[in-house]
Amino acid sequence: MTPNPSQIRTDWTRDEIAALFELPFTELLFQAASVHRANHPPEQVQLCTLLSIKTGGCPEDCGYCSQSVKADSGVAATKLMDVQAVLQSAAQAKDHGSQRFCMGAAWRNPKDRDMPAIVEIVKGVRAMGLETCMTLGMLTPRQADMLKEAGLDYYNHNIDTGPEYYERVITSRKYEDRLDTLQNVREAGINVCSGGIVGMGETRADRVGFVHTLATLERHPESVPVNALVPVKGTVLGDMLADTPLAKIDDIEFVRTVAVARICMPLSMVRLSAGRESMSEATQALCFLAGANSIFTGDKLLTAANAGDESDGALFAKLGLTPLQGEEPMRACKVSEPAE
Repeated sequence: MTPNPSQIRTDWTRDEIAALFELPFTELLFQAASVHRANHPPEQVQLCTLLSIKTGGCPEDCGYCSQSVKADSGVAATKLMDVQAVLQSAAQAKDHGSQRFCMGAAWRNPKDRDMPAIVEIVKGVRAMGLETCMTLGMLTPRQADMLKEAGLDYYNHNIDTGPEYYERVITSRKYEDRLDTLQNVREAGINVCSGGIVGMGETRADRVGFVHTLATLERHPESVPVNALVPVKGTVLGDMLADTPLAKIDDIEFVRTVAVARICMPLSMVRLSAGRESMSEATQALCFLAGANSIFTGDKLLTAANAGDESDGALFAKLGLTPLQGEEPMRACKVSEPAE
């Protein structure tokens, strides 16, 4: 599948994105599916595995996160996993068909003393032939350079939501801090993975702002994870949604968000991420039709449950989907040498 760079725009206006959200649902899906088919194999989905390499104890106050020290979620803090233990998990993920191995650490930002082990992990996972992705919090330019030198393919740093709603979810860092890290990653020559979470009580206008921020970056993220909030008891948002369940996003609106992201960022891998375990097969099928072409496999994400390999295999068989074959479409568009 040859990407069509002529379709890439980074000058989307909020009004244009809002108009996409307002389209009749079937027309929106038709447009999104058409963009998807022009740039990606429509029947293929990238399989990714996510591992928490350092869990809990994060000083941030993200309202959705069970790993925050501000949450009463029962998640215990752990130290950074041993390098060999991480590599063993990566080998198992590859044996189960994963193409990308994503690793997350519950840090505000990595300490310099952590970087040698992180570098060793990246090198080891890449040596297995897996794509590598890490999410470690905010990065300095030097840390980004170290990850690039180690061969990291992707760095994940989500913007989470639109700029106007952000401070209602997180106060321990600014929206600009997230954009600064994305810039440090980009300048180091690492591919960017950045998306967010919907269903946190935000409005459609906030979802417009979320897509607008990503679609107007100088270069679109190569991966765009779209998460549905998994409400966890003891977190700010988990408790809020327990009291006000109507704030939860409905399935059709979630699919609309995926479709709009696909139209605005044609070459990106749009990942159907957290929250999938509670979605019906029909909702997931609509997401794939709308342009989602990447998922997390396995029974667990960082701390939340996931759909599981057996369930995914049955769904893929029912829908006629297959794991992504060969190089992903974005390979041809990379500025840097291949190093989520």
